[in-house]
Amino acid sequence: MITVSAFRWVPPFAQGLVRDLRVRWALEEAGLPYEARIIGFEDQATPGYRALQPFGQVPAYEENGLTLFESGAIVLHIAARSENLMPADAASRARAMTWVISALNTVEPPIANLAEIDLFPGDAAVKAARRPEVEQRVRLRLGEVAEVLGTRDYLEDRFTAGDLMMTTVLRNLRQTDIVASFPTLAAYQARCEARPAFTKALDAQMAVFAAA
Repeated sequence: MITVSAFRWVPPFAQGLVRDLRVRWALEEAGLPYEARIIGFEDQATPGYRALQPFGQVPAYEENGLTLFESGAIVLHIAARSENLMPADAASRARAMTWVISALNTVEPPIANLAEIDLFPGDAAVKAARRPEVEQRVRLRLGEVAEVLGTRDYLEDRFTAGDLMMTTVLRNLRQTDIVASFPTLAAYQARCEARPAFTKALDAQMAVFAAA
């Protein structure tokens, strides 16, 4: 059985954004059953958990003696087992993998910087001075993604793991109206989030927080 670690509780601003969501969604798309290993913040630094996840984060992935960490690596591992996430032909698979890496390496960093300014404690004056430049970087990247997307439903000719990862990255802007200012991207995000596998994954994550 596949086991995926997830937090028992996070602050409301992070609920629905924790990165085990990416793995849960991929598993639902692939039709692979899994169990959630629920951990508290007190578990993150323990030797047992660090053996699974060297940085003490979530998710950690376990399956038949295989342990993986980093959501992007885990999603790619799952996607390799399902044509629902990775096309069969080599060129299309390579492009889908490129979009996964692009979402993580090119699009997510400025979004993460903006979220840090908006959601975490810090010097208010410093944050206010820094925010316009960071938002400009975010808008630049989103404009580039929107241009590539054009009138298509997905980044390629069908939904892939690249769309899954890009959507979870865009979700990290929900405290802003930035995605809404790009109608193409807003429709794209809504389209991906309307997938039954996403709904099931999100419901599973949120149920844990509700129970806590």
